[in-house]
Amino acid sequence: MRQQLMELIEKRIQQCVTKDREAVVDEKLERKRNSMHKRKAEIVHVKAKGKIEDMEKKADETEELVYSVHFQYFIKQGELFLIEEEVENRKAVVFKGIIIEDTEILPAYPEDYREVPLAEEWGETKERESRYKYNRLKAVQYAEKWWNSYNPKYHQFEVDCTNYISQCVHEGGAPMRGYPNRNKGWWMQNNNWSYSWAVANAFPRYLETSTAGLRAKRVDRAMELKLGDVICYDFEGDGKYNHTTIVTGKDANGEPLVNAHTYNSRMRYWKYEDSTAYTPNIKYKFFTIIDG
Repeated sequence: MRQQLMELIEKRIQQCVTKDREAVVDEKLERKRNSMHKRKAEIVHVKAKGKIEDMEKKADETEELVYSVHFQYFIKQGELFLIEEEVENRKAVVFKGIIIEDTEILPAYPEDYREVPLAEEWGETKERESRYKYNRLKAVQYAEKWWNSYNPKYHQFEVDCTNYISQCVHEGGAPMRGYPNRNKGWWMQNNNWSYSWAVANAFPRYLETSTAGLRAKRVDRAMELKLGDVICYDFEGDGKYNHTTIVTGKDANGEPLVNAHTYNSRMRYWKYEDSTAYTPNIKYKFFTIIDG
């Protein structure tokens, strides 16, 4: 079993670096290679480490094997060398010791995850305003430390992307406000949290309207973002945002590289064209954090 998994992982590695485009049969990897080509970048080496997370026997004599793979992509872009990291969660179906199916596991979004009640008043509270200066270095350092693990100081969610970004921004100095009203402000406290803290569709609505505490300015282009700024993603292009990332680096073209949770990744190209969730209708919102 382990040998078969190793062979599957090795096959994906070879598809990443092969010069033969016809040999790439994985749609996600093909999109990744196309994205690299547009950026004038090339994957020159890949490391991968797999880990079996769970195994369950089914009534039909099959077994479901859940495993994770930590990929490290070594990328050359002009004179610059980059290391992008990503963790894939995958499921293999096994019958009589043979793997007959292998797929990536997509996050199970709660039904109400993007159906957030309208905020009573995101931008104003009666609290005394807390002044702050956003420390971008600290935000990025936090993002780097916890990109593939979870700080026990904060509640962890199955869909954890916005919670992780909120943590990064807060650790950069942005103050919480609004507790205990979930429809107000931006906060996590006493094992409770505001919609804006943890829900991807609420976070950009808060950033667009907040006039106290955490504040941000929307910009038109990803190139305008600085380290510690955030990007919000609407994969389907239906106006409901479902992912959030933080800028932790820049590539040779000056375009953002981002860290994220749920799809745990580090120094990933911001457009997410290689994501399983990507669609041609994707829309982005770019926010630069401003001092309060």
